[in-house]
Amino acid sequence: MHYHITAPSPNAHFLDITLTINQVTEPNIEIQMPAWRPGRYEIQNFAKNIQNIDAFCVDGHKLPLEKITKDRWRVSTKGVHEVVLKYTYYAFEQNAGTSYIDATLWYLNFINFAFYVEGRIQEAYTLNLDLPEGYIVACGLKKTAKYFEANDFYHLVDSPLLASKTMQHSAYEVDGVNFHIWMHGNWKPDWKRIESAFKRFSKEQLATMHEFPEQDYHFINLVLPTAFYHGVEHRNSTMVVLGPDEEGEGLYNDLLGVSSHELFHTWNVIRIRPIELLPYDYTQENYFGTCFVAEGCTTYYGDLFLKRAGVFDDEAYFKELQVYMKRHFEFSADASQSLIDSSFDLWLDGYEKGIPNRKVSVYHKGALVAMILDLYLRKQSSHQKSLDDVMRVLWQRFGKPFVGYTLQDYKDIVEEIAGEELPWYWTTCVHTNTPLQELLNEMLSFVGLQMSVETEGNVLLNTLDDLNGSIQRTLWLSSNTIF
Repeated sequence: MHYHITAPSPNAHFLDITLTINQVTEPNIEIQMPAWRPGRYEIQNFAKNIQNIDAFCVDGHKLPLEKITKDRWRVSTKGVHEVVLKYTYYAFEQNAGTSYIDATLWYLNFINFAFYVEGRIQEAYTLNLDLPEGYIVACGLKKTAKYFEANDFYHLVDSPLLASKTMQHSAYEVDGVNFHIWMHGNWKPDWKRIESAFKRFSKEQLATMHEFPEQDYHFINLVLPTAFYHGVEHRNSTMVVLGPDEEGEGLYNDLLGVSSHELFHTWNVIRIRPIELLPYDYTQENYFGTCFVAEGCTTYYGDLFLKRAGVFDDEAYFKELQVYMKRHFEFSADASQSLIDSSFDLWLDGYEKGIPNRKVSVYHKGALVAMILDLYLRKQSSHQKSLDDVMRVLWQRFGKPFVGYTLQDYKDIVEEIAGEELPWYWTTCVHTNTPLQELLNEMLSFVGLQMSVETEGNVLLNTLDDLNGSIQRTLWLSSNTIF
């Protein structure tokens, strides 16, 4: 498969796309566009942005093209062995999972507009872009003298691309892995400060997990003049959109938080993946109940790694803890659904406010139950065991061999690390809507902290004055690395 993408009038925001499909042997082929994208578990119907679409043979004659579902077409090949698909796609939305083009910027998420041929999703792709002269490209795909190359469709659509003349770039290395930070927008980053922080939290994550799944990694950032905070995980990259660009310290802290979170996704969900998502079925909903592991644990670790790495001090870390405590206890403490239910229902309304007291956030409540489990394991073992051990075993048994895990697999590993069955944890934290405040404070007291929820919804995280709590907290927040 080969893609050629141009934009003759970029300010009109249309991409002109040509897909050449060779080695055609059947009288009919069916081409499929994704209906959703990984990292956002809702149907998005990207095909609505196609303006025109036609199929041709190599001599330019049209081939019959029939639309058979909202995002699937059938081509009658008429005996030809090469089919050329030509279509236009409207790219005029800027968030971390969309595509956008104008006279100064190309921002492409291939999941939005790429096709695969039914039965041939595992075949390799090459990609050629008619970029304006002088454009600098940020992308995790391999680049040869002529093309970008993807091993298969999954690889292609998991590799967003940002290109402009004004792209800023920095790089660093940790344990043989090359990390790149790319920045487009009207923001003058303090590169020395950013490089130091990124290197520290990257080193901390690699030290915790003992190895990295890839040989390189790209933090691709689009900074907007308007308020924004959105990141999406990918195989060897993350696409992040932040703003406003004049925010200064606030923007810097947002960059740190989302980047640490997305980097940990390289293990947790990109490779350590729920069995229901392996492989991705891009045509329909992929229901799963363990998003509290995929997103909740990642939310918990994103900020914790910043503290362990010395990027955040105690005050900054506790401030972040209070943020998702407040979001849970203010908006969904009395919700009727369990974490399992809300994970399953992501496909229904997971990214909308929804009706009162129905669902919980797999991010916020998921992070709180991850903290409860981490602190319980530490308490029972005097810090000899922790959630770190759970994540490492998940990596070794499911992530590294790339086989999906079930909810029962997760439970078995947690109880193996704990050395005991934990029915109270699964019942209170995962399978029911039991309030968390009492249990959360029981675990927090082990590290010298207490949480209180005020009548107006504010959450306060207070320090207990006992020496033992201070010692335990130091152990909890300690680094796995030596700087």
